[in-house]
Amino acid sequence: MAMTSGDAAARFPGTKAGYESYYLRAVRPEGGLGVWIRYTVHRRPGHPPTGSVWFTLFDADADADADADADADAAGTPVMAKETRSDPRAGPPGWLRIGEARIGPGSAIGAIGATHWDLRFDGEPALRHLPRDWMYRTPLPRTKSVSLHPTARFHGTVGLDGRDVDIDGWPGVVGHNWGSQHADRWIWLHAHTPDTGDGTWIDVVLGRVALGRRTTPWIAGGAVSLTGSRFAVGGVARTRALHVDERPERLRLVLPGKGIEVRGTVTAPRDRIAGWVYADPDGSTHDVANCSIADLDAVVHRPGRPDVSLTARGTVAYELGMREHDHGIPLAPFGDG
Repeated sequence: MAMTSGDAAARFPGTKAGYESYYLRAVRPEGGLGVWIRYTVHRRPGHPPTGSVWFTLFDADADADADADADADAAGTPVMAKETRSDPRAGPPGWLRIGEARIGPGSAIGAIGATHWDLRFDGEPALRHLPRDWMYRTPLPRTKSVSLHPTARFHGTVGLDGRDVDIDGWPGVVGHNWGSQHADRWIWLHAHTPDTGDGTWIDVVLGRVALGRRTTPWIAGGAVSLTGSRFAVGGVARTRALHVDERPERLRLVLPGKGIEVRGTVTAPRDRIAGWVYADPDGSTHDVANCSIADLDAVVHRPGRPDVSLTARGTVAYELGMREHDHGIPLAPFGDG
Protein backbone atom coordinates (compact mmCIF):
# COMPACT_ATOMS: atom_id res chain seq x y z
CA MET A 1 0.00 0.00 0.00
CA ALA A 2 1.49 3.35 -0.95
CA MET A 3 1.84 6.02 1.69
CA THR A 4 -0.89 8.64 1.58
CA SER A 5 -0.93 12.10 3.13
CA GLY A 6 -3.46 10.75 5.61
CA ASP A 7 -1.05 8.09 6.86
CA ALA A 8 1.56 10.69 7.82
CA ALA A 9 -0.60 13.70 8.75
CA ALA A 10 -0.52 14.84 12.37
CA ARG A 11 -3.76 14.22 14.28
CA PHE A 12 -3.20 16.15 17.52
CA PRO A 13 -4.31 19.62 16.26
CA GLY A 14 -7.86 18.29 15.84
CA THR A 15 -8.17 16.31 19.06
CA LYS A 16 -9.17 17.37 22.57
CA ALA A 17 -7.21 14.56 24.22
CA GLY A 18 -4.89 11.83 23.03
CA TYR A 19 -1.37 10.89 22.13
CA GLU A 20 0.62 10.75 18.90
CA SER A 21 4.03 9.41 17.99
CA TYR A 22 6.37 9.45 15.01
CA TYR A 23 9.26 7.09 15.47
CA LEU A 24 12.20 5.58 13.71
CA ARG A 25 14.82 2.99 14.38
CA ALA A 26 18.00 2.22 12.47
CA VAL A 27 20.37 -0.66 13.18
CA ARG A 28 23.87 -1.52 11.96
CA PRO A 29 23.52 -4.20 9.26
CA GLU A 30 25.67 -6.69 11.17
CA GLY A 31 23.68 -5.99 14.35
CA GLY A 32 24.50 -4.99 17.88
CA LEU A 33 24.35 -1.22 17.41
CA GLY A 34 21.15 0.70 16.87
CA VAL A 35 19.30 3.94 17.48
CA TRP A 36 15.63 4.48 18.37
CA ILE A 37 14.10 7.98 18.22
CA ARG A 38 10.54 9.19 18.94
CA TYR A 39 8.77 12.51 18.45
CA THR A 40 5.58 12.51 20.53
CA VAL A 41 2.64 14.68 21.48
CA HIS A 42 0.57 14.18 24.62
CA ARG A 43 -2.68 16.01 25.31
CA ARG A 44 -4.67 15.69 28.51
CA PRO A 45 -8.32 16.78 28.55
CA GLY A 46 -8.56 20.52 29.06
CA HIS A 47 -4.82 21.12 28.58
CA PRO A 48 -2.69 22.30 25.67
CA PRO A 49 -0.51 19.66 24.00
CA THR A 50 3.07 18.99 25.05
CA GLY A 51 5.75 17.56 22.79
CA SER A 52 8.65 15.28 23.67
CA VAL A 53 11.70 14.00 21.86
CA TRP A 54 13.07 10.60 22.95
CA PHE A 55 16.44 9.05 22.10
CA THR A 56 18.05 5.68 22.79
CA LEU A 57 21.36 4.27 21.60
CA PHE A 58 21.74 0.49 21.96
CA ASP A 59 25.31 -0.81 21.84
CA ALA A 60 26.05 -4.48 22.47
CA ASP A 61 29.77 -3.83 22.00
CA ALA A 62 29.74 -1.85 25.22
CA ASP A 63 28.99 -5.07 27.12
CA ALA A 64 32.58 -6.20 26.61
CA ASP A 65 33.84 -2.88 27.92
CA ALA A 66 31.66 -3.31 31.01
CA ASP A 67 33.09 -6.78 31.62
CA ALA A 68 36.59 -5.35 31.44
CA ASP A 69 35.83 -2.56 33.90
CA ALA A 70 34.28 -3.80 37.13
CA ASP A 71 33.56 -0.23 38.24
CA ALA A 72 31.50 0.62 35.16
CA ASP A 73 28.21 -0.84 36.39
CA ALA A 74 26.17 1.18 33.91
CA ALA A 75 28.33 0.42 30.87
CA GLY A 76 26.64 -1.69 28.26
CA THR A 77 23.15 -0.42 29.09
CA PRO A 78 21.23 1.72 26.59
CA VAL A 79 22.03 5.44 26.52
CA MET A 80 18.75 7.30 26.92
CA ALA A 81 17.67 10.94 26.75
CA LYS A 82 14.38 12.83 26.63
CA GLU A 83 13.26 16.45 26.41
CA THR A 84 9.71 17.80 26.78
CA ARG A 85 8.52 21.16 25.45
CA SER A 86 5.26 23.06 25.19
CA ASP A 87 5.44 23.88 21.49
CA PRO A 88 4.65 20.89 19.25
CA ARG A 89 3.76 21.99 15.73
CA ALA A 90 2.23 20.03 12.89
CA GLY A 91 3.53 20.17 9.31
CA PRO A 92 3.92 21.07 6.56
CA PRO A 93 6.72 21.05 5.56
CA GLY A 94 7.40 18.15 7.93
CA TRP A 95 5.09 15.87 9.87
CA LEU A 96 5.95 17.15 13.36
CA ARG A 97 8.27 19.75 14.87
CA ILE A 98 9.14 20.00 18.58
CA GLY A 99 11.39 22.98 19.20
CA GLU A 100 14.14 22.65 16.60
CA ALA A 101 13.69 18.88 16.34
CA ARG A 102 11.61 17.71 13.41
CA ILE A 103 10.66 14.67 11.40
CA GLY A 104 9.16 14.69 7.93
CA PRO A 105 9.33 13.04 4.53
CA GLY A 106 12.83 11.66 4.14
CA SER A 107 14.54 13.27 7.12
CA ALA A 108 14.75 13.56 10.90
CA ILE A 109 16.89 15.96 12.91
CA GLY A 110 17.11 16.87 16.57
CA ALA A 111 19.18 17.39 19.68
CA ILE A 112 18.82 16.77 23.40
CA GLY A 113 21.68 18.51 25.17
CA ALA A 114 24.93 17.08 23.76
CA THR A 115 23.06 14.29 21.93
CA HIS A 116 22.17 15.12 18.35
CA TRP A 117 21.16 13.44 15.09
CA ASP A 118 20.77 14.31 11.43
CA LEU A 119 19.29 11.45 9.40
CA ARG A 120 17.90 10.92 5.92
CA PHE A 121 15.80 7.94 4.90
CA ASP A 122 13.71 6.32 2.20
CA GLY A 123 11.91 3.01 2.12
CA GLU A 124 9.09 0.74 1.08
CA PRO A 125 5.43 1.87 0.79
CA ALA A 126 3.37 2.14 3.94
CA LEU A 127 1.87 -0.72 5.93
CA ARG A 128 -1.37 -0.19 7.84
CA HIS A 129 -1.59 -2.51 10.85
CA LEU A 130 -5.38 -2.30 11.08
CA PRO A 131 -7.09 -4.53 8.52
CA ARG A 132 -9.77 -2.07 7.32
CA ASP A 133 -9.35 1.53 6.16
CA TRP A 134 -12.53 2.65 7.99
CA MET A 135 -10.88 1.75 11.31
CA TYR A 136 -8.61 4.78 10.86
CA ARG A 137 -11.63 7.10 10.63
CA THR A 138 -13.67 5.96 13.65
CA PRO A 139 -13.17 6.36 17.43
CA LEU A 140 -12.70 2.61 17.84
CA PRO A 141 -10.20 1.09 17.95
CA ARG A 142 -8.68 3.74 20.18
CA THR A 143 -5.14 3.12 18.92
CA LYS A 144 -4.15 3.53 15.24
CA SER A 145 -0.80 2.48 13.82
CA VAL A 146 0.94 2.77 10.44
CA SER A 147 4.48 1.94 9.39
CA LEU A 148 5.19 4.78 6.96
CA HIS A 149 8.18 2.75 5.77
CA PRO A 150 8.03 -0.84 7.11
CA THR A 151 11.60 -1.21 5.94
CA ALA A 152 13.82 1.81 5.33
CA ARG A 153 17.44 2.75 4.71
CA PHE A 154 19.09 5.50 6.76
CA HIS A 155 22.07 7.77 6.13
CA GLY A 156 23.54 10.43 8.38
CA THR A 157 25.14 10.85 11.80
CA VAL A 158 24.33 10.49 15.48
CA GLY A 159 26.52 12.14 18.09
CA LEU A 160 26.66 11.83 21.86
CA ASP A 161 29.25 12.32 24.62
CA GLY A 162 31.99 13.12 22.14
CA ARG A 163 31.24 10.05 20.03
CA ASP A 164 30.04 10.23 16.44
CA VAL A 165 28.23 7.29 14.87
CA ASP A 166 28.18 7.26 11.07
CA ILE A 167 25.01 5.73 9.66
CA ASP A 168 25.47 4.64 6.06
CA GLY A 169 22.73 2.48 4.61
CA TRP A 170 21.51 1.13 7.95
CA PRO A 171 18.16 -0.69 7.70
CA GLY A 172 15.22 0.16 9.93
CA VAL A 173 11.65 1.43 10.04
CA VAL A 174 9.70 4.71 10.18
CA GLY A 175 6.32 4.64 11.91
CA HIS A 176 3.37 6.72 13.09
CA ASN A 177 0.74 5.94 15.71
CA TRP A 178 -1.94 7.89 17.50
CA GLY A 179 -5.08 7.48 19.55
CA SER A 180 -7.18 8.39 22.53
CA GLN A 181 -5.72 5.65 24.74
CA HIS A 182 -2.92 3.10 24.61
CA ALA A 183 -3.86 -0.56 24.57
CA ASP A 184 -3.94 -2.10 28.03
CA ARG A 185 -0.98 -4.25 26.98
CA TRP A 186 0.91 -4.23 23.69
CA ILE A 187 3.79 -5.71 21.75
CA TRP A 188 5.62 -4.24 18.79
CA LEU A 189 7.87 -6.53 16.77
CA HIS A 190 9.94 -5.41 13.82
CA ALA A 191 12.54 -7.63 12.20
CA HIS A 192 14.45 -7.84 8.99
CA THR A 193 16.79 -10.65 8.04
CA PRO A 194 20.03 -9.26 6.57
CA ASP A 195 20.80 -12.37 4.52
CA THR A 196 17.56 -12.04 2.51
CA GLY A 197 17.70 -8.33 1.68
CA ASP A 198 15.19 -5.54 2.29
CA GLY A 199 12.29 -7.56 0.86
CA THR A 200 12.04 -9.94 3.83
CA TRP A 201 10.77 -8.54 7.11
CA ILE A 202 8.20 -8.83 9.89
CA ASP A 203 6.24 -5.82 11.14
CA VAL A 204 3.46 -6.57 13.60
CA VAL A 205 1.62 -4.86 16.48
CA LEU A 206 -0.26 -6.89 19.07
CA GLY A 207 -2.59 -5.55 21.72
CA ARG A 208 -4.94 -6.47 24.55
CA VAL A 209 -7.69 -3.92 24.99
CA ALA A 210 -9.55 -3.09 28.20
CA LEU A 211 -13.34 -3.34 27.85
CA GLY A 212 -14.73 -2.28 31.19
CA ARG A 213 -13.29 -4.65 33.79
CA ARG A 214 -12.30 -7.21 31.20
CA THR A 215 -9.42 -7.39 28.76
CA THR A 216 -9.62 -8.88 25.30
CA PRO A 217 -7.34 -11.70 24.17
CA TRP A 218 -4.30 -10.72 22.14
CA ILE A 219 -5.17 -9.28 18.72
CA ALA A 220 -2.44 -8.89 16.10
CA GLY A 221 -2.13 -6.80 12.96
CA GLY A 222 0.61 -6.33 10.43
CA ALA A 223 2.42 -8.26 7.75
CA VAL A 224 5.23 -10.63 6.90
CA SER A 225 7.14 -9.89 3.69
CA LEU A 226 9.05 -12.68 1.93
CA THR A 227 11.35 -11.43 -0.83
CA GLY A 228 8.94 -8.59 -1.55
CA SER A 229 5.60 -10.45 -1.26
CA ARG A 230 3.48 -9.26 1.66
CA PHE A 231 1.24 -11.57 3.68
CA ALA A 232 -1.27 -10.09 6.13
CA VAL A 233 -1.12 -11.55 9.62
CA GLY A 234 -3.39 -11.37 12.64
CA GLY A 235 -6.92 -10.05 12.70
CA VAL A 236 -9.88 -10.64 15.02
CA ALA A 237 -10.86 -13.84 13.20
CA ARG A 238 -7.48 -15.41 14.01
CA THR A 239 -7.24 -14.67 17.72
CA ARG A 240 -7.77 -18.33 18.69
CA ALA A 241 -4.79 -19.40 16.55
CA LEU A 242 -2.60 -16.62 17.95
CA HIS A 243 -0.37 -17.70 20.83
CA VAL A 244 1.72 -15.25 22.84
CA ASP A 245 4.09 -15.89 25.75
CA GLU A 246 5.69 -12.58 26.61
CA ARG A 247 8.03 -11.06 29.12
CA PRO A 248 10.52 -8.20 28.67
CA GLU A 249 13.49 -10.41 27.82
CA ARG A 250 11.71 -13.03 25.69
CA LEU A 251 8.76 -13.41 23.35
CA ARG A 252 7.41 -16.71 22.07
CA LEU A 253 4.89 -16.26 19.31
CA VAL A 254 2.66 -18.25 16.99
CA LEU A 255 1.37 -15.71 14.49
CA PRO A 256 -1.30 -16.83 12.00
CA GLY A 257 -2.05 -15.07 8.75
CA LYS A 258 -3.65 -15.45 5.37
CA GLY A 259 -1.99 -18.57 3.96
CA ILE A 260 0.93 -18.22 6.35
CA GLU A 261 2.00 -18.97 9.93
CA VAL A 262 5.05 -17.71 11.79
CA ARG A 263 6.44 -19.50 14.83
CA GLY A 264 9.31 -17.77 16.53
CA THR A 265 11.20 -16.66 19.59
CA VAL A 266 12.64 -13.23 20.26
CA THR A 267 15.28 -12.80 22.97
CA ALA A 268 16.50 -9.53 24.45
CA PRO A 269 19.27 -9.56 27.09
CA ARG A 270 18.07 -7.58 30.10
CA ASP A 271 21.06 -5.23 30.07
CA ARG A 272 20.17 -4.19 26.49
CA ILE A 273 16.57 -3.22 27.31
CA ALA A 274 15.54 0.42 27.65
CA GLY A 275 12.82 1.05 30.23
CA TRP A 276 10.47 4.00 29.79
CA VAL A 277 7.22 5.36 31.25
CA TYR A 278 4.40 6.13 28.78
CA ALA A 279 1.45 8.22 29.97
CA ASP A 280 -2.15 8.00 28.83
CA PRO A 281 -4.46 11.01 28.56
CA ASP A 282 -6.56 9.65 31.46
CA GLY A 283 -3.58 9.97 33.83
CA SER A 284 -2.62 6.29 33.94
CA THR A 285 0.79 5.01 32.88
CA HIS A 286 2.46 1.99 31.32
CA ASP A 287 5.95 0.67 31.88
CA VAL A 288 7.57 0.00 28.51
CA ALA A 289 10.53 -2.28 27.79
CA ASN A 290 12.17 -1.73 24.40
CA CYS A 291 15.17 -3.50 22.88
CA SER A 292 16.10 -2.55 19.33
CA ILE A 293 19.02 -5.00 19.06
CA ALA A 294 17.21 -8.22 19.98
CA ASP A 295 17.55 -11.67 18.34
CA LEU A 296 15.01 -13.66 16.33
CA ASP A 297 14.69 -17.34 15.48
CA ALA A 298 11.56 -18.06 13.44
CA VAL A 299 10.07 -20.44 10.91
CA VAL A 300 7.53 -19.35 8.32
CA HIS A 301 5.12 -22.06 7.19
CA ARG A 302 2.98 -21.90 4.03
CA PRO A 303 0.89 -24.91 3.02
CA GLY A 304 2.40 -26.76 0.08
CA ARG A 305 5.69 -24.86 0.19
CA PRO A 306 9.00 -25.43 1.96
CA ASP A 307 9.31 -23.75 5.35
CA VAL A 308 11.41 -20.59 5.47
CA SER A 309 13.78 -20.01 8.39
CA LEU A 310 14.27 -16.42 9.52
CA THR A 311 17.22 -15.67 11.77
CA ALA A 312 18.44 -12.27 12.91
CA ARG A 313 21.10 -11.38 15.48
CA GLY A 314 21.13 -8.00 17.13
CA THR A 315 18.85 -6.32 14.57
CA VAL A 316 15.32 -6.91 15.90
CA ALA A 317 13.02 -4.44 17.71
CA TYR A 318 10.88 -5.87 20.49
CA GLU A 319 8.75 -3.62 22.68
CA LEU A 320 6.42 -4.66 25.49
CA GLY A 321 4.01 -2.19 27.09
CA MET A 322 2.55 -3.31 30.42
CA ARG A 323 0.68 -2.21 33.51
CA GLU A 324 2.75 -4.16 36.03
CA HIS A 325 5.82 -2.68 37.72
CA ASP A 326 7.54 -5.82 39.06
CA HIS A 327 9.35 -6.69 35.79
CA GLY A 328 12.79 -5.73 37.08
CA ILE A 329 13.71 -3.47 34.14
CA PRO A 330 15.21 -0.13 35.33
CA LEU A 331 13.15 2.82 34.12
CA ALA A 332 14.69 6.03 32.81
CA PRO A 333 14.16 8.99 35.17
CA PHE A 334 11.91 10.87 32.75
CA GLY A 335 8.25 11.54 33.34
CA ASP A 336 5.63 11.62 30.61
CA GLY A 337 2.48 13.59 29.95
